[in-house]
This record gives sequence, C-alpha cells and structure tokens, in this order.
Amino acid sequence: MKIDSERSKGFGFRTLWDTVNPFHSKGPVIPVIRLTGSIGAAMPFQQGLTIAACADAIERAFSIKNAPAVALQINSPGGSPVQSRLIYERIRALATEKSRKVFAFTEDVAASGGYMLACAADEIYADASSLVGSIGVVSAGFGFADFIGKIGVERRVYTSGENKFQLDPFKPENPDEISRLKKIQEIVHQDFIALVKDSRGSRLATAGDSLFTGEFWSGRQALELGLVDGIMDIRTKMRALYGEDVRLKVIQSGRGFLKRKLGLGTGTVLAGADSGAGFSHDFAAGLISALEERALWARFGL
Repeated sequence: MKIDSERSKGFGFRTLWDTVNPFHSKGPVIPVIRLTGSIGAAMPFQQGLTIAACADAIERAFSIKNAPAVALQINSPGGSPVQSRLIYERIRALATEKSRKVFAFTEDVAASGGYMLACAADEIYADASSLVGSIGVVSAGFGFADFIGKIGVERRVYTSGENKFQLDPFKPENPDEISRLKKIQEIVHQDFIALVKDSRGSRLATAGDSLFTGEFWSGRQALELGLVDGIMDIRTKMRALYGEDVRLKVIQSGRGFLKRKLGLGTGTVLAGADSGAGFSHDFAAGLISALEERALWARFGL
C-alpha cells in the first residue's frame, strides 16, 4: 500500500511529539488539582491537606497560560476548618486574579471541610453515589480518665490561668468546658453556613436551612438540594465544554522526589541526636491522628 510521502514524514514525528509533549495538541490544557484525604496537619501516619502542602500546586495550576479553567478533584471527609478555609480562599483569590473559571468534581466523599473545598469552584459536579454535605462542626477525642488510674499512672499538669487546662482526655469531663467548646463550634458553624450560602447563592433556595444540620446526601440528592450542579465526571464535562482534544494535566506538588520519600516539610522528625523523645511523641500523636482520620472516613461507610 502506497503512503503519501509528506504524510508519512509528518505522521511518525507528530505522533511521538504528541506523546512526549501533551501541550502540542491544539486542544486546551485544563490543570487539575487533586485534593484527597483528611484536612489538617501532617503526621507520620497521615499526610493531611493543608495550605502549606497545597499552595504550590494551586499556584502552578493557575499559572498555566491560556488554560480556560482549573479543575478540582476532591475526595475528602473533612477535618480542620481553618485549613479548609485557607485552601478555599487561596483558590478563590487566584480564580479572581487570573479570571479563571473553577470546576469541582467530587469522588467518594466531599463532606464537611471537603465540601467547603468544593465550594471554591464556580460549579460542582458529583457521581450519583458520591457522599456530599455534612455542613456542620464536630470535635472528637478519647477519654482515658479511668484507664490511667487502673494502670497506676498519675497525671501531672502545671498551668498558669484557671482555664488553661481544658478538655484534657486524662481527666473527667467538665460541663463548663463542654459548654465553652460548643459556643466556639456554633461560631465556626455559622461561618461555614455563610460561606456555603455565598458560594451557592440562589441554587440553595428550595432546600432552606435543613441543609445545615450536619446531614450528608448522595450525589443525586445533593443535585436536588442545590449542593451540586450536575452528575458528571471530569473527563466528560471538560470534553463537553472544551472539545474532544482537551488535555487534563494533574498538577503535582513541587516537592522533589527525595523530600517526598523522607517526608521533609511534612513535620516528620528525622533520626539524630536528641530526636528519640520527639520521634516517640510524634509516633504516638500520629497513631492517634491516624485512628481519628480512619474514624472520619468510617462516618461515611468508607
């Protein structure tokens, strides 16, 4: 079979070039930021989503020239309200600065702080079976007051300030301390509600304040309530908007390979002089943190 010489000369080179250089395609490039896991400080057993961990990827995503939009892929049961808001605000600030539209696509879960992250988008899309919502505030922990007595451990804490030693898991619960905590939770909850209302606007009109009880819903229910804008995956939506040649480019964190392997910049303590006590403390804290993270996912049956 005879092949046109000009076509044959260009075909092999263009195919190879398209493979090694996705930007060569005529289709637009959509940077994708993956926001996966619980939100909060990193521990030895937990790589939490924080503004420190995410900032580089967010900045790089919005710096890609001629990208018509930025996409967020979210799979998070929530966590720290502070880190959730900081990530949200960074995305919104850059979206405004760069005049860039933002789309969020939820995977298994976008709940609590995970839903706050989704609210950083102009439009939110979910799978029919995604779990969405949980717009509330929770504090959880463990109580060891009876346990330490049984094993012969004495708790010693010295403070200056009558309310400094509150909510310690090694002492019995105090109603006054719980009352103070719930007041703080209510303030944080109202801020969360205001953020969701500001983000979703009139799309929430039919649901009312029943959305803000901490309940969560399936993707299809969330669509009916106005929490999401459609049932669709990222590839289908981006191709519908920007054509069949659209390229999705996942933006990775800027930390190098060695730093990622050693955990540098994530709070990990490296072995060395005087690090034994610190490592032991971080190990114990990390183990508890991992259990709490597992409990976060377990709330959604995952």
